[in-house]
Parts: sequence; C-alpha cells; structure tokens
Amino acid sequence: MTPPRVPPQPEISRRLTFLLAVAAGVAVGNLYWAQPLLGFIADDLHAATATAGLLVTVTQIGYALGILLLVPLGDVLDRRRFVPVMLLTSAVALLLCALAPSIGVLMFAFGLLGLTTISGQVLTPLAGDLAGDTQRGRVVGTVGSGTLIGILFARTVSGFVAGAAGWRAIFALASVVAVLLAIVLYRAIPPLASRARMPYPALIGSVFAVVVRERAVRWTLVLAATGFAAFSLLWTALTFLLSGPPFRYSVSVIGLFGLAGFAAVLAVPYAGRLHDRGRSLPATGVAWVLALGAFVFAAFAGRSVVGVVIVIVVIDVALQGQALLNRARLLAMSDEARSRLNTALSTGNFIGGAIGSAAATALWSLGGWTAVTLAGAALCCFALIVWGFGRRGPLAIAPPTP
Repeated sequence: MTPPRVPPQPEISRRLTFLLAVAAGVAVGNLYWAQPLLGFIADDLHAATATAGLLVTVTQIGYALGILLLVPLGDVLDRRRFVPVMLLTSAVALLLCALAPSIGVLMFAFGLLGLTTISGQVLTPLAGDLAGDTQRGRVVGTVGSGTLIGILFARTVSGFVAGAAGWRAIFALASVVAVLLAIVLYRAIPPLASRARMPYPALIGSVFAVVVRERAVRWTLVLAATGFAAFSLLWTALTFLLSGPPFRYSVSVIGLFGLAGFAAVLAVPYAGRLHDRGRSLPATGVAWVLALGAFVFAAFAGRSVVGVVIVIVVIDVALQGQALLNRARLLAMSDEARSRLNTALSTGNFIGGAIGSAAATALWSLGGWTAVTLAGAALCCFALIVWGFGRRGPLAIAPPTP
C-alpha cells in the first residue's frame, strides 16, 4: 500500500502577515490616540484636567476586561468573522468618541473603546495558527512589530491631526480605518477549521486552569510580567527625569524620545527568527543581560542626553525582544488554546506594567533616578534567576495542550 501523504507545513504569505501586522497596530493604537490630547479635550468639554486624565485609566480598564472576557473567544469562534465584528464594534466606539457632547459620554465611549479594541490580541494567536513551525517566530515577530509601530504612530500623529482639524477628527478617521480593515480582513483571512465548542464559563475558567496546571506557562508569564514591569518603570521615570533639572524639557520634546523605540521595531522580527532557529531560551538570557547592563549604565548616565538615548534604545531592544520570545514560546505550546494563552500573557503583562509604573512614582520620591535604575537592575537580576532555573526545567518542556 502507498503510505499516506503528509500534508505540507502551512505557510502564511508575506502579504497576509503584513495585513495582520497593520490591523494589530491599528487596534492597539486606538488605546493611545487620546494620551497627547488630554489638554485639548479638557478645554473643549470644559472639564478639569484631572477628570480628563481619567479617560486613559478608563480605557485601560476596559482593555483589561476585553482581554480577559473576549480574547479567549478566539479559541472557539470563527476568527474570520470574530475579528471583523470586533473591529466594527470598535469603530462604533470611536465614532461615539468623536461625537461625544460631554466628558461623561466620552468617558463611557473610552471604556467601550478599550473593551472592544482587542483585535490585536486575537490576531497574534491567529498568526501563530496560520504560520508553520519553522516560521512562527518570524510571523509573530512581524505582527508584534506592527503593534509597536501602532503605539508609536498613535502617540505621534494624534497631536498633529488634532492641531490641524481638532481632537475629534482623529477618532472619526480611526473609525473609518477600522471599518475598512474589517472588510479587508474578512476577505483576506482564509477559511479555518471548525473550533472546539466549550461553554463560556468553562472557557474563561480554563485560562486560569492552564496557568495553575502548567509550570512552563507560569515561568513564562513571570518572565514576561517582569519585563513589562521593568519597561514601565523606565518610561514612567523618564518623564520625571526629562522634565526636571538639568533638562527641563517640555512635554512635546519628551515625547520625541519615544521615537528611540523604533529600534525595538527593527529588533523584534530578528528575535522571532532566533526563536525559529531554536535559540529562544539562550536569546532570552542574552536580552536580560543587556537590560541589566543598560540599567547599570543608566545610573551613571542620567545627566547626559546621549546617555539617556542609549539607555532607551538598549532597554527597548532587550525588553521588547524578550517579550516577543516569551510570546512565541508560549504560542508554540498549544495548537488549541493560543488565544487563552495569549489572554494569560497579556493579563500578566498588564499587571506587571501597572506595578512598574506605581513603583517608579514611589521610588522617584525616595531616591530619584538612582533608586529607579537600581530597582530596574534588581528586576533584571530576578528575571535572570528565573530564567536560569527554568531553562533546563519547565521552560525547556512544552506542556500538553490545555
């Protein structure tokens, strides 16, 4: 008898990879349109600046709920329909932002926007499903780069658009883009195999179950959350550093330092290729060593613009690179539960980022830049200890499918 033919390893086209990266960047970018515009919004709606500042908080809370409650549905629903539906609902929320007559309505609209603009967190596991084992790291890295570009683009462009056409224009434009992407993605995403059925409570519960059950997942989540804590620690403290002596830069000038983050955009796809070559664990360790060295250097470079830029570039490359490696490694652990694993990862990252931001504020009041950099170095040492224990144990063993 002729032996059965082994189906070829699936491959995702570069065109579709690029489209998923753009869509993920647009979805995540929706969270950041308002950050540079809070003053404009407060003046236009006759609201206190502190009240306008709550818009960012409400958006982030909505986003956290969306990740926890909606992203796991990617493991049971047809994502060819689910992703466009989420884009269309986020378009409605964006339009409501553009038309909001009061700060109360805008607050509700921002919460709805955070809840619904979770397409990027569904597209990343989708890219992992569509990619073969030998290209998954590269594909996930490309989509991750799209996310980073979306964040940088949103923070940079929203101010220019608001200055030319008012703050409402950027939300109206983003709504149109979301609708167009929904149409394009519905046509571009290939038909996918039917998903396993699971009651919604069991689906959400399984997110926590896999974390409790699988050591490899827990170790990866600890590394990832530590990375986002260190990242948020740095960027929160940088605002304090650059706005005070000896720099005393304005908010617009401080924002330009974020452009150094484009170095990470170039590094993330390369980190994905290292994963595809089987070097994910060693590369993760190297990334943490680089971050540790950068935090140590930062302690002595806090009064030099060139030194600060070097610190930003190295830490961004190291921490974003290890973040991609963690994500690619986690998505390779299961074919059936990638959206739920991504939910656990994103939730852990959100918690880590919140802790890092809060720690930066407290440490700055205690010991300024030196205290912050020492804390960053301590986080890197902790991550290296976790990595050292895990690389020959739980991190080196792929868990069974959740």
